[in-house]
This record gives sequence, C-alpha cells and structure tokens, in this order.
Amino acid sequence: MKTRHIILTLIAVIILAVIPQHADNYMLRIATTMFMYAILAMSWNFIGGFAGYPSFGTAAFFGIGAYAATLTQLNGMSPILSWIFAGLVAGALGLLLGLALLRLRGHAFAIATLIVAEVLREIANSWTDFTGGGMGLNLPFSSMTPEQAAAYFYYVMYVVCAFTFLCMLFTARSKLGFGLRCIKQNEDAANMVGINTTLYKTLGFALSGVFAGVAGGVYASLTGYIEPADVFDIMITIKAIVMALLGGVGTIFGPIIGAVAFLVIDEFVWQNFLEFHTGALGIIVVLLVLFLPLGLVSMGRYSIFGRRTNK
Repeated sequence: MKTRHIILTLIAVIILAVIPQHADNYMLRIATTMFMYAILAMSWNFIGGFAGYPSFGTAAFFGIGAYAATLTQLNGMSPILSWIFAGLVAGALGLLLGLALLRLRGHAFAIATLIVAEVLREIANSWTDFTGGGMGLNLPFSSMTPEQAAAYFYYVMYVVCAFTFLCMLFTARSKLGFGLRCIKQNEDAANMVGINTTLYKTLGFALSGVFAGVAGGVYASLTGYIEPADVFDIMITIKAIVMALLGGVGTIFGPIIGAVAFLVIDEFVWQNFLEFHTGALGIIVVLLVLFLPLGLVSMGRYSIFGRRTNK
C-alpha cells in the first residue's frame, strides 16, 4: 500500500471507531449491516475475485456459521468463542467442499456451490431436534440495553471487517495471492509451471468460508433468532457478488467500496421506490455494472483506491 493509502485507511479507522459516540441506534444498525456486507463481499473475493471461480457458496458458509455459533452458545460457550468456532466450522466446510467441487469449473462449479447452500437449508429445515427445523432457534436476550447492544455489535462487526480486510491484503501480497491470480489468468498454464492449483484454490475457498462463517455467527447473536430460510438465503450470495462487482472484482478496496455503494443505493431505493424496491434496485445495479464493468475503483486512472491486484 502506498503512503496515501495508509493515511486514508488510518483516517477511516479513526472516524469509524468514534462513530458510536455520536450516532443513534438506527445509524449504528445501518453501519453494522454495512460492515457485514463488506465482510461477505471480501470473503467472496478470495475465491471469486482472486481465483476467478464463480462461487455461490457464501450463503452456505454464512448459514453454517450462524447455526454453529447459535448451537454452541445455547450449550454454554461464550459469544466470542462461538464466533471463532463458527469461522473454523465454515472454513473446514470450505476445505471439504473445495477438495470435492473445485475439480469443476465455470458454470458447473457455480451450480454445485449453489446446490450446497440449498441442501444445507433443507437439512436445517428437516433436522428439527437439532436445528429447530423451520421454527428456527432463539438465543437468550442479552442483559445489555438497546444502546449498549447497538454499540457493542457495531464494534464487533467493525473488528471482524478490519481483520478480514487485513487478511485479504496479506493474501493479495503473498504467494497464495500470486497463485490464485495465476489460476484466474490460466489455470492449465499455472499447473504446467509447477503451481499447486488444487491446494491454492482450496485454501482460497476455505478462507472465503472462514470470514463468511464468522459474519454469520455474529449475525445470529445480533438478531437473537435464526431460521433456515433467513441464513441460507441465496440473496446473501447474490448480494456479496453484486457488491464485489460494484466495487471491483479482484481488487483490495473494491469489495468495501461496493458494500458501501450497495447499502447507500438500497436505502435510497427503499425510501423513494418502496413499491418497486427489488426491481428499481436491480435496474440501478445492472446499469452500474454495465457502465463500470471494472467497478467503482476504476473511476479515473489516478483513483485513490489503488490498483487491481491481478495486474
């Protein structure tokens, strides 16, 4: 990162750290959602952006993380440990799925990961004794006041988002990131020059699972209630992909910029086109993607947001 990028990042970190002292619960909830969206977009970026594999598995990782955190908390584990555990479970799922599914490419891989999320949702719906079935699961109410809870989960999601960004930055600058970019450019050629493509893309898929799983675990604690239709919703994956596209696929700052832009557009459409929310939001996003195919980070040759990681 260049000096100006570091300075801008530090300024943003300081501003975001003091927001809870000056914002109401509604604004904190919006900001918390923004952090969660950014985490999901960055988690998808590990496999979809760096490696170029069109994964639809974000919802599967998010949902498994939500259930892992909820079930462990109901059995006495502290929230923070349960969120870490959720990430580990989702990461392990990513490793197993990666070994099985990353032999596929393109549309076949996308459909396979989509099916995984649907299968997990059906299992959660059917396994009543363990997951609560379609009725879902409730977490005990926190002793914190609404104001304290809003600030607490703001900081939690903020820290997770910051850690996800640092891991993505480290990955982009590491041998793993180089290998993933080689896979994106030409996987067969990468194999020929000695890059262990199976290992690299599996690790990228696992990293994608870890952070989406942690986000799902924190989300479960934030809402206090989860159900299969909510946490395994395909729209979770769609939003992650759209946000990465909006900001810039395969870039460092793109997923964060895309998350902020998506949330701003979403709130604007809710307030002005309530009856046609989904359609209006879709049209706006499509127009942005069509006219900015490289994402918002491509606006201007001397963008402050940095270069693409695959160059």
